[in-house]
Amino acid sequence: MQPGSTGAHQDPEQGAPDPSPENKVEVATPDLDAVAALEDRLRRALADLDNLRKRHARELDRERAAAANRVAASWLPVLDNLDLALSHADADPSAIVDGVRAVRDQALAVLASLGFSRYDEVGVPFDPTRHEVVNVVDDSEAEPGTVVRVLRPGYGTAERQLRPGAVTVVGRQG
Repeated sequence: MQPGSTGAHQDPEQGAPDPSPENKVEVATPDLDAVAALEDRLRRALADLDNLRKRHARELDRERAAAANRVAASWLPVLDNLDLALSHADADPSAIVDGVRAVRDQALAVLASLGFSRYDEVGVPFDPTRHEVVNVVDDSEAEPGTVVRVLRPGYGTAERQLRPGAVTVVGRQG
């Protein structure tokens, strides 16, 4: 092909492009009805998607509110028992301590029912998915990496944790 040539065969006598069928480019005229139908389908699909997003957002808000209501309702008996314990503040101090322990146990049961059981074991191996080391000590009686003190209990499981346990572990023994 020569510079400036369009690639079409030219008749050498006339200098015009060869009108042979293989050189003709047919321009399809758009079917306006088909284009309009596709545009309408696109608009409807976009509207359906927007409606789906809005409905999903409403349902998500409704489910969050229902979950918050269930959790709050689980804690109401705990509050009722705290109020009852406070109303007996003038009673025997040991009875109040027993009542507070019972309320604590009830609160732990509520957390466990929500999937956040308490863990505060001593003597177990350190687990970075469940524990947070806040102190390291030397202890010749325990294996390195063993939890020897729980400063703050953890709640939940390694997969679904509310809070890791803050622990003291045994360091390497030299």
